[in-house]
Amino acid sequence: MDFVAFDFETANASRNSAVSLALTVVRNDRIVDEFYSLLNPHTDFHWRNIKIHGIHASDVTNAPTFNELWPVIAPFFEPDKLVVAHNATFDNSVLKASLLANQIQVPSYQSLDTVRVAKKVFPNLDNHKLNTVAKYLRIPLDHHHNALDDSVAAANILLNINRQFGPSIIQPFIKTLE
Repeated sequence: MDFVAFDFETANASRNSAVSLALTVVRNDRIVDEFYSLLNPHTDFHWRNIKIHGIHASDVTNAPTFNELWPVIAPFFEPDKLVVAHNATFDNSVLKASLLANQIQVPSYQSLDTVRVAKKVFPNLDNHKLNTVAKYLRIPLDHHHNALDDSVAAANILLNINRQFGPSIIQPFIKTLE
């Protein structure tokens, strides 16, 4: 199975306020690469978001903007690529808002939400939050709401589900975003 898992953290409730991004690259059912970057959203930080992820405005002063980072990550968001996230609706909306704010065309790519797959295969869990599913599957998640740790956990969740249940359980959850 080949895919990239990604995760954003934001400065505030605006989807166009990404402060960190991580990608975890999976090839042939193995994590082969990881990427993490802080981002400078040039916007105000809400105390609630800071409390969640621990990133302050001072941490991103010298970080690249989304516009500067996009050329590096764009190759992972192409029509033939599978992009995975835990609560993909959020991460896909942050990507889309960031692209639109920078007047960059929103790409078409395949998306899968590990929350939805986990609900299907593990219906008896109390909830399907990333830390709950990771704990159930004994997947390490040292710093929940650290974009890199979260993207690695999402990748491992999908790999685990694929090993346990096979690709036929996953296939119906893949949708093309345009």
